[in-house]
Amino acid sequence: MQLVVARIGRAHGIRGEVTVEVRTDEPELRLAPGAVLATDPASTGPLTIETGRVHSGNLLLRFEGVTDRNAAEALRNTLLIADVDPDELPEGEDEYYDHQLIDLDVVTKDGAEVGRITEIAHLSSQDLFVVERADGTEVLIPFVAEIVTEIDLEEQRAVIDPPPGLIDDRAEIASPRNEA
Repeated sequence: MQLVVARIGRAHGIRGEVTVEVRTDEPELRLAPGAVLATDPASTGPLTIETGRVHSGNLLLRFEGVTDRNAAEALRNTLLIADVDPDELPEGEDEYYDHQLIDLDVVTKDGAEVGRITEIAHLSSQDLFVVERADGTEVLIPFVAEIVTEIDLEEQRAVIDPPPGLIDDRAEIASPRNEA
């Protein structure tokens, strides 16, 4: 199975290094020197990581055969894809690969059906479940412990405890503005 592990950003310096937006909880395993990664678009790869280092909080990679800024800049926005054994599980107890979460049924703690997870959006602040409802609309659910209370892979469901207004229009107003 193939998993997107990073997206190449801008070139860094003049010797072929690039910044990468990491999309894996295991960069030391997936983005280590010597790793051979498929790419999207496929025409830019496969790419073999020659070196990697952290600079000012950003991961910088250099790939074999990419020796100057122009070659590095040509890779911008390329997705890096690792081959992973489908039976492999993340190391942490409460960690999941995207493919494990896609197609899970989402229900509230009271058992009300919300929809089905169609995508995981990876944002800088948190991950979001993109949930398609029965009527075809989508709702975004923050993947945080306060809201997603249980992931049951055997039952193929995610249980949520949504705050008012997250999945419906009945938001509760804590204090009215025009109180007399």
